[in-house]
Amino acid sequence: MSARRLVIDCATPALSVALFEGDACLDAHHSEPGRGHAEALLPAIAALPDGGRAGAILVDIGPGSFTGVRVGLAAARALGFAWQAEVGGYGCLDLVAAMVRDRFAPEGEFPVVMVGGHGELFWALCPAQSSGEHATVRSTPIAELAAALDHPVIYGSGAPTLIDARGGVGAAVPLLPDARRIGLLPESLRGLPPRPNYGRGADAKPMAARQAPPLPQRSACP
Repeated sequence: MSARRLVIDCATPALSVALFEGDACLDAHHSEPGRGHAEALLPAIAALPDGGRAGAILVDIGPGSFTGVRVGLAAARALGFAWQAEVGGYGCLDLVAAMVRDRFAPEGEFPVVMVGGHGELFWALCPAQSSGEHATVRSTPIAELAAALDHPVIYGSGAPTLIDARGGVGAAVPLLPDARRIGLLPESLRGLPPRPNYGRGADAKPMAARQAPPLPQRSACP
């Protein structure tokens, strides 16, 4: 049991889980439902051999959908507590970049661009050969990124959006992270702290962090 590793990836429109025994994938589920991860994730894990039980759990910490990141982390932490399993994280763009290297073998630096929110895209420039370091992820408005990023091929779920914003210049290769491909990541990128990386500020602020609106000025009595 201790050699088993469960991988959970639901930070994007993909719902992807895989159970490994060492480097061998015992079983997996990968689909692209877009939403509904909260309802579908635990049944997908339960359908794996032995209910997906493992001695170690890896989870996509983002960036990605706020809801998807939270759902994946909550499931990983709960199962880790129940199974007394070690829980670690990995970056969404790190895995997609590893998939790009494996499938397309780019000769030079390449961009990975993922769908963000509020009119922005998550992106990183990745070396042709993995450095073993976590990608530096940015969140940039679509129009601004389209003007700045001139690479001929764009990879990731945000690639079509960016190519459209560039007036159709370049090629888009849409990709979503796949838990079955976790073995493409170097070990140094498979044990990040299991904390969310939303890639940008939260949509809502706690009450204590909100700035109270100024009080209206009283007019003098006539």
